[in-house]
Amino acid sequence: MSFDSLGLAPALLRALSEAGYEKPTPIQAAAIPEVLAGHDLMAAAQTGTGKTAAFSLPLLHRLAGEVRGESRRPIRALILTPTRELAAQVQENLRDYGKYVRLSSTVIFGGVGMGNQLQALRRGVDIVVATPGRLIDHMQQRSVDLSKVDVLVLDEADRMLDMGFLPALKRILAAVPRQRQTLLFSATFAPEIKALAQQFMREPREVSTTPANTVANTVTHVVHPVDAANKRELLLHILAQDSRRQTLVFSRTKHGADKLVRHLEQAGIRAAAIHGNKSQNARTRALSDFKTGRITVLVATDIAARGIDIDQLPVVINFDLPMVAEDYVHRIGRTGRAGAEGQAISLVSHDESGLLRDIGRLLKTDLSIRNVEGYEPSTPLRLDAGAPRPKQQQRQPRSQQGGGQGRPGAGGSRQGGNGGGRPPSHRPHGHSAAGTGENTGSHKRRRQRRGPATNKA
Repeated sequence: MSFDSLGLAPALLRALSEAGYEKPTPIQAAAIPEVLAGHDLMAAAQTGTGKTAAFSLPLLHRLAGEVRGESRRPIRALILTPTRELAAQVQENLRDYGKYVRLSSTVIFGGVGMGNQLQALRRGVDIVVATPGRLIDHMQQRSVDLSKVDVLVLDEADRMLDMGFLPALKRILAAVPRQRQTLLFSATFAPEIKALAQQFMREPREVSTTPANTVANTVTHVVHPVDAANKRELLLHILAQDSRRQTLVFSRTKHGADKLVRHLEQAGIRAAAIHGNKSQNARTRALSDFKTGRITVLVATDIAARGIDIDQLPVVINFDLPMVAEDYVHRIGRTGRAGAEGQAISLVSHDESGLLRDIGRLLKTDLSIRNVEGYEPSTPLRLDAGAPRPKQQQRQPRSQQGGGQGRPGAGGSRQGGNGGGRPPSHRPHGHSAAGTGENTGSHKRRRQRRGPATNKA
C-alpha cells in the first residue's frame, strides 16, 4: 500500500515524499481511511508507530478541502496532548505535512508566557495543539473560541487519564460542538478509555495494530547488574565506548537527573537534563541541543518518555528502572523506531530486582542479563516473587507526595510541568497530578498492582 492509494491530497503527498515517507505504517493504513470517511475513531498504537501522521494527514486533507467564508479564521481542529514536548512535536509534524496547504496552526502550553499564544489566537488559526491546563487558562480569559471546532483529537489519551486530566477534558468537551468528528489515540483500550469514549464519541470505529505493552522487535534489551553505588561509573564506562553516540538516559527523580548531569559534565561529557522543574525554555533548549548533536547525552525523567521524537536514536539507558513496568515500554519506545535497530540498556541494582521481574512479565520475555567486567554486583539480582524493590516505593503514599508546584486549580503558566489540566478536587493543596507531567498516574490502578506509589520524577 502507498500513501497515494489512501486518497490523500496531492499537496500532502508531495510533502510526504520530500520527508522520505515511502509507505504508510500499519496504524496509518488502518486509521487514515476511517478518518477520511468521517467516522469517529478509537486507535490503539504504541510509540514509534507513526500515529501522529495517522491523524494529522487526514485532518489536513479534510480542512484543506473545506472552504470557509469567515473573515477571521476560526479554530476548526483541536488536538490535545498530555505534555509540552508532545504538543511541540505534533505541531512540528503538522508544519512538515502541511507545508503545501494553506492552513495555519499554533501550539499552546504552560511554562511560557501567554503573549505569543494570544497573538496567534487573535490572528486566527485553523488548528490548535494544546495541553489541557493552558487551554483552560485561555478559556477562562476568553481568548480562545472552540465553538467552530469540527475535529477533536485526543492524543495519548491513556496518559492524559493517568495524569489526572479527566476533569479538564470534560470541561473542554463541554466547550466544543457536539456535532464533530472525534479521534482518540491511546496505547491501549483500557476500561477507562472505553468509558471515556462512551461519553463523548458517536459509534466510534476501532483499529488496533499492536497488542498492549509491546515493543519494537528491532530493539535489543540488555540488563547489566551493578551495585547502586557503582552505577554512575558503569554509565561512564558504557558511554566511553562511543563518545559520539546520542544516548537518552532515564533517571527516576528530578534531583537524580540533575546530579547525574553534573557527574557526566565533570567527566567531560556534554549532557543536559529535562524534567518538570526545568523551565520550558530550558527544556526546549536541551531537546534542541540533543537533536542537533550539541550535547550527546540527555538525562530525562518519565515526562520525556512520550514526548521525544528523534530519528534513529541508537540507545536508551535506564539508569534507574521505572516504578511502573508500563513506563519501561514508553521509555524504550524512543529507540528502534520506524524499523531501525535500537538498544535498551538497564543498569539494575539488587534492590530493583522486583521491578526488573515485573518488566520481564509485562514483556513476556527473558531479558538478557550480562555482567560487565569490573562492575560485578556484590549481591546478585533476584527475579523470584520475593525480589526486593527500591525503598522509595514504600516511603509515602501518593496523597502525601509533592507533585505539582503550583496551587491546585492554577493554570499551566503557574505550574512546573506541562501546563496540563486541573487536578481532581480530592487532591490536597500543592499536590496536583497535572502540575508537572510527572509523579502522576492512575494511583488507584497502581496501588492495586503493587501498593503505594512514589514520587517518580
